[in-house]
Formats: sequence, C-alpha cells, structure tokens
Amino acid sequence: MSHMFVPGPVDVAPEVLAAQTKPMLPHRSKDFEAIFQRTEAKAKDLFYTNTRVFQASSSGSGMQEAGIRNFVQESVLTCVNGSFSQRWNDVAIGNGKKADKIEVEMGEAITPEMLRDALKQKHYEAVTIVHNETSTGVENPIKEMCDVVHEVSPDTLILVDAVSSLGGVKIEMDALGIDFLLTSSQKCLALPPGLALAAASDRAMKKAESVTNRGWYFDLVLMEKHRLKDSTPMTPVMPLIFALDFQLDRIFAEGLDNRFARHAAMAKKVQDWSIARGMEPLAKEAYRSKTVVTVKNSLNWDISALNKFLQTRGMRIANGYGKIKDITFRIATMGETQLSDVDALLAGMEEFIKQS
Repeated sequence: MSHMFVPGPVDVAPEVLAAQTKPMLPHRSKDFEAIFQRTEAKAKDLFYTNTRVFQASSSGSGMQEAGIRNFVQESVLTCVNGSFSQRWNDVAIGNGKKADKIEVEMGEAITPEMLRDALKQKHYEAVTIVHNETSTGVENPIKEMCDVVHEVSPDTLILVDAVSSLGGVKIEMDALGIDFLLTSSQKCLALPPGLALAAASDRAMKKAESVTNRGWYFDLVLMEKHRLKDSTPMTPVMPLIFALDFQLDRIFAEGLDNRFARHAAMAKKVQDWSIARGMEPLAKEAYRSKTVVTVKNSLNWDISALNKFLQTRGMRIANGYGKIKDITFRIATMGETQLSDVDALLAGMEEFIKQS
C-alpha cells in the first residue's frame, strides 16, 4: 500500500472513501438535514466550541476569504511567517481591505511581543493568524497571541487558520477566545479535498451583520440562516459530508487526546531523526509543528531523486514550498499516518542515503 507524507491531500482510509458512495439525497430533504445536523454537532466537539460550525464546499482558502469579507469592513492586521499566512494578506488586499502585516522570515514564529507592539500602534477590526504554517513547519504560539489581543485590543476579532493542525493538535476555540477558526478536509481530518469547516463566535457573527459587501457564496450571515434550518444556501458537497460523518466517528473512537499524542510523537521522531542526520528542522524547538516537519536540506539532497526512490517503495514526501523549495523538504505527520509508517519512511530514507 502506498503512503504519502505530503501535507495534503493526505491518504484517505478505504472505508472513508467508500462512505462517499452512498446514494445521493435531495439536499433539502429531512434525510440529508439529519446528517448535516449530525456532522455539525460532532464538529463542535472537534473545535472545542459551543457556537456553530459552517460546512462549506470550498478549500480552506475559501474560508480565509470568508473571514475577511464577513468580519472586516476596512482594517485588518495579518501575521505573516510563511506562504499561507501571506496568502491571507493577499486575500485581504484582493478584497479591498487595508491590510497591515507583521512579517518575519520563513521559519520564524510570530511572537506575542510583536503582536502587542502592533496592536498598541493602531486599532484593527481583526487580526489573522495561521496557527500552523504548512510551508515552514512553524506552529505559532496561539494561546499567548490570543491573550495579547484580549488584553491590548479586546474588541479586535481573532481569525485563525488551522488548516494543517486542527484535528491533529488541540485547539480549544472557546477557551482561547478565538472568533473564527477554519480548517479543511484534506489534512489532519484525512478526508478528500473540497470541504472546509469554520467555526464563528457570536460576537463575530454580530459584527458580520454590519459589514457591507460580504459577497454571496461566502456570506456567513446567509449561511447562518440556512444552518439554523440544517442546510446550506447552495448545494453542498454531499459525498464529502457523508465521509465527514463517518470519519468523525473514527476520530472520536481513537480519542482526541490519543490522536493529538500520536501526531506529536510522529513529529518528534522525524525531528530527532533529522537532527541525528545533521539536518535541523527549520523551526526553532519551541515552535515546531506537530503535523508537518520542515527540514533544512543542509546535506544538499536531490529531493526529486529522493522522491523517485521513495516512490519505488510506495512513499513520497514533499519538497519545500515557494522560495524555500529544494533548500528544505517537508514530511507530514498527520491524518491516518501511524508511527510504524514513519519508521518505514525513515528506513527508506536511510536506504537512499546508502545508495547515494
């Protein structure tokens, strides 16, 4: 069986894939509405929230746009430390917002002190934070950052992208005071791509009511009206919702704490191996992701050749992303992946070293 160690789309269990093949239902029927209600109830537990979770037919980037269009009339502060946090800045500018940014080098984390300084200089309607930067393997200190926002600018909304961490790392939305928390199906949830999940606080939804030009497809006020009737404004991606219903049961059967511990243990194994091989993870120890390890390619491996070799053994990893392509490589430790799979990958990489 092949196994991908790329940070999405990840491997999907055969039984989860099969769950998509259930017969279609009218999306306005009581039968489908019961499933839709059930998936949201389970998703609330995954998000550690008592509010609401939207199920949108889009990638996570669509929910980045929803966050900007619904919760920002004019000004937003974006925390940029990699390609996907930069994307949120680009989305804000593309939607005509005044977007300032805190920016650090790829591989660095945004510190609470940086955020404190920025919020003291100017008031923002919202701040965007990518919890786990998929391009660099950096996990930003979300609790400390949320604490700073609540202290310095309590009416500023906190928008968090957890595309590559939610379901693999514990993120207690309500306890942290996050206003908008988004993820997508193809990473830690180990589903096919095409479904985004996003939870929104009551105060965020209240703010959205006063924001003009929210669009239509990503208008969360409109989505909320339909959600309360166990539906969506447009035809939902029904096969993925069937699969989500099934997969969430599997996730809770494993146990969230067990799942989080598994992800952390796999990441630690890869990190320790890379250090022993003379290749440091890109992120500093305090900020290393538990779901994707970005490794400095300090031994100048040919990543393309490495992947060709690994594919003969049914495995593949990811090259670095964007401007750190080839000078880094990425190993995802998320979704269905087990410690035994990581052992097999590292053994395969050792084989590659011997034959190089």
